[in-house]
Amino acid sequence: MSDIEIAQHAKMQNITEVATQKLGLRVEDLDSYGRYKAKVSLQVMDELATKPDGKLILVTAISPTPAGEGKTTTTIGLSDALNRIGKQSTVCVREPSMGPCFGLKGGAAGGGYSQVVPMEDINLHFTGDFHAIAAAHNLLAAMIDNHIHHGNTLQLDTRKITWQRVVDMNDRALRQITIGMGGPANGFVREDRFDIVVASEVMAIFCLAGTLTELKQRLGNILIGYSIDGSPRYASDLNAHGAMTALLKEAIKPNLVQTLENNPAFVHGGPFANIAHGCNSVIATKMALKLSDYVVTEAGFGADLGAEKFINIKCRKAGIRPDLAVVVATLKALKYHGGINVPDLAAENLSALESGLTNLQKHLHNLQNEFGLECVVAINHFIQDSDAEIALIKNSVEAMGATAVVARHWAEGGAGAELLAQIVVEKLQQPSKCELLYSDSATLWEKINAVATRLYGANDVIADKKVLKKLGEFQSLHGDLPVCMAKTPYSFSSDPSLRGAPDQHTLTIRDVRLSRGAGFIVVLCGDVMTMPGLPKIPAAERIDIDDKGVISGLF
Repeated sequence: MSDIEIAQHAKMQNITEVATQKLGLRVEDLDSYGRYKAKVSLQVMDELATKPDGKLILVTAISPTPAGEGKTTTTIGLSDALNRIGKQSTVCVREPSMGPCFGLKGGAAGGGYSQVVPMEDINLHFTGDFHAIAAAHNLLAAMIDNHIHHGNTLQLDTRKITWQRVVDMNDRALRQITIGMGGPANGFVREDRFDIVVASEVMAIFCLAGTLTELKQRLGNILIGYSIDGSPRYASDLNAHGAMTALLKEAIKPNLVQTLENNPAFVHGGPFANIAHGCNSVIATKMALKLSDYVVTEAGFGADLGAEKFINIKCRKAGIRPDLAVVVATLKALKYHGGINVPDLAAENLSALESGLTNLQKHLHNLQNEFGLECVVAINHFIQDSDAEIALIKNSVEAMGATAVVARHWAEGGAGAELLAQIVVEKLQQPSKCELLYSDSATLWEKINAVATRLYGANDVIADKKVLKKLGEFQSLHGDLPVCMAKTPYSFSSDPSLRGAPDQHTLTIRDVRLSRGAGFIVVLCGDVMTMPGLPKIPAAERIDIDDKGVISGLF
């Protein structure tokens, strides 16, 4: 069966049963969205303030390839497996963006027998969080142009408006637009652009704010542009942050759903890791840590992006640390990094696998030596994997002081990841102190260089005078902020064609942007885009619905 067919045959429990029986919540703590979805009241956090946190397990991966790695599937399968061996575990993952769902990737709620359900709802409108985020973002955009139209008392320079618009869809035609055309009644003509919702600073703020009060404060800190004399202007100058927060009042409550095995799952927030920080919401993670003994969460794309930002941005801001990292790899993906193209990945090829192992080894080195994390490698199993290939990866990982475990959760659900769960629990008995890569007091250029040289393997970082000037201006006012590197997820470098673990490469900084509300500096590297386009044959062409309302083709 396909992923969607497996999900449609799931025997789901009423979400109130999952919440009360598995998490100890009360019915009055929930705002139900039908029988299988609910939002959890933020008051729960106040009531659980003195309860100790559970163990936090971060699932990350090697650099992604067209062969797929299965990070979300592994995250869900591991949490189900922990519950199967008698541990109380909750999974925390991001909400999918509809852009990739209708574009190249398809759904993002796990796969096979390791999924969160109801799958169709989660992949489409879910509880409306992304719509609320888009509305809040675009409200601010509308208020900016309205302010200019009605006299512009803030003296905003229309050439230096930094706040654009967003939509949760891949649409390359909106990357650069002209607005205000059609005469004086339609405002002032100026250039603008659309980003995808997951690249919105509102999304980043939504996922990093710990309370409703903090959410409002961060929204007010958003930089919207500059005045004619060069002074910065913020959302609070337009008194926009109160209304924006009102739009997000319900969305900020974490979404509770379940896995195929009826275990609790928080699915909340969804920034991309190549253009944002790539983690689910701080509120959902912290709530899960209070309600569970073990929390399994993921960070987007490979460890050079998702795990780096999870630790250096999310953990720094939230005051939490992962206790262990699980690194997901597949033999197919490693052979791809070894130079083999997709049609030939199923065949045994020890030479290519050995070459591709450099990618896994670099990620492991970074997590173990740069961040100080204990690691377990999860080999996401495919039926074509040979015993010789599995032995090679196990020996390589063991030589680096970690353990590699074959996991069959895609085909077998939690039962296929029980050995992985047992080893994770054993490793968690050993003290692991996760360290940040750089201090707040380091300069922005030092922070960029730390990520580029120590994690990416670059031997040089370059930027033109215009970028360096902007970075210097940010340094004087916001030098204590972390950096959010925006680059291709497919390589340690900024060139997606460089597979494996390239070194002696140069990282080119194309631009830097201040996300003052989110609390980081976005560093744009190479040709990364904040508005994807649809492929030649988008996934939307495969998606359909029959007369009974049954959806097909959604992954």
